[in-house]
Amino acid sequence: MSNKFYVTTAIAYVNAPPHIGFAMEILEADALARYHRMIGDEVWFLTGTDEHGSKIKRTAEEQGLSPQELSDKNAAKYEELTKVLNLSNDDFIRTTDKGRHYPGARKLWRELVAAGDIYKSKYEGHYCVGCEAFVTEKDLVDGKCPDHQKEPELITEENYFFKLSKYSDQIAEKIESGELKVLPESRKNEMLSLCKDGLQDVSFSRPVKTLEWGVPVPDDDDQVMYVWCDALANYITALGYCDGHEKFDKFWPADVHVIGKGILRFHAGIWIGMLLSAGLELPRSICVHGYITSEGQKMSKSLGNVVDPFAVVEEEGLDPVRYYLLREIPTTTDGDFSKERFKILYESELANNFGNLFSRVLTMTERNLGGKVPQVVGDEVLMKAVKDGWIKYDEHFENFDLKKAAQEAVRLGEIANQYIDEKRPWELVKHDRKGFAAVLYNLLEVLRHTACMLYPFIPETADKMLAGLGVPEDYNQSEFTAFREWGRLPSGTKVEKGEVLFPKVDQRL
Repeated sequence: MSNKFYVTTAIAYVNAPPHIGFAMEILEADALARYHRMIGDEVWFLTGTDEHGSKIKRTAEEQGLSPQELSDKNAAKYEELTKVLNLSNDDFIRTTDKGRHYPGARKLWRELVAAGDIYKSKYEGHYCVGCEAFVTEKDLVDGKCPDHQKEPELITEENYFFKLSKYSDQIAEKIESGELKVLPESRKNEMLSLCKDGLQDVSFSRPVKTLEWGVPVPDDDDQVMYVWCDALANYITALGYCDGHEKFDKFWPADVHVIGKGILRFHAGIWIGMLLSAGLELPRSICVHGYITSEGQKMSKSLGNVVDPFAVVEEEGLDPVRYYLLREIPTTTDGDFSKERFKILYESELANNFGNLFSRVLTMTERNLGGKVPQVVGDEVLMKAVKDGWIKYDEHFENFDLKKAAQEAVRLGEIANQYIDEKRPWELVKHDRKGFAAVLYNLLEVLRHTACMLYPFIPETADKMLAGLGVPEDYNQSEFTAFREWGRLPSGTKVEKGEVLFPKVDQRL
């Protein structure tokens, strides 16, 4: 019986089109989803868009659009990005979805009311429109929001509040015990420090006369839900929480929320407090990634260095971009998108370590063995390398370290290339046909394992490699676990090199 695996991304704010940072986040979730399907789990992968709040309203006014028109325009771009990046997401939720999100968010609000955790009070505080959050003096640098470089607005209004302070100790206990895993360790410690200082009650609504754009608060037509109560609910509303849908029963709790470090306190604080209040199970883990810089600098429109994911995929190709973002950028810390580094990684690992290896081995098989897999044999060193590689690969995925998991595929490629240099099959074929055939089988088998390891990262290329190795088209990814055994590439299988997997840079011009 398979296990279930529910993975989510943060939902993107639609005041602007997608950027490369969000592309990285949804690719991280995609790699996790593909890996878990590969090992036989029943997976549900959710992403989507966050479409309410004052920032949307203001941006829409600046562009001469209604908030709904702006939301529709940019949500379409985010949905298109899931296709451009070859995501395997099962669902795409929009918070303006009045059919399933509105009812679910309102139901959750009522559960918090029933628990005695929603109250009304007057509030005066500094509000950052860019963050869609009230901020304290200690959050500011020289009186400005460090992320948006703008002074917050002083707002006085009557809102509903959520008693998050009530859950500070309980949240800390869940994180410390590991019942709720927060990765990496530095983010776990950051959240524990916030809990130790004491989490504060948070504003959960805004007056309609101020905002006019959000989910209506149940039983109070003068208020709309504030962004976090509305947006965070997407993780359960998308599963049919309001209807008691069987999908909710099957997949909740989330196995991992993949988020950026800037929204840690909302996910590991507010969201967990809401779930505790509503009596719902907690997510099992929260995996926090860093930010991407561009050529060593923070991305900004004024510097003209914002990386457009659509443009870079069109220029560099889908799988090379996927590979760079998952292999080069550390999974849980900041990383840089550099054209020079992209070129180096493309040449050294994609074109040489994988592409050239694949081409050489299949060319030798076609020329000297009639394009058929020779008799099944095993080299003890290679067999051990493959077995050890899979063990480490699984451990890295278990710890959400995608960069290190990808390195296991790189290591297998390096071992296979070194094996070719040592065995010199081009010489063996002249005087030891049996030895040549044994070497070729070992190389073909290592290529099969390498393709399987690459599947969560560069699925199109992995599929081409497996097809070239004669793996049937109806091959079921859930059988990958069994296929980790050595010798699963049957003798007599027809192989075909096909097109070059990764042309050299000068050949791509």
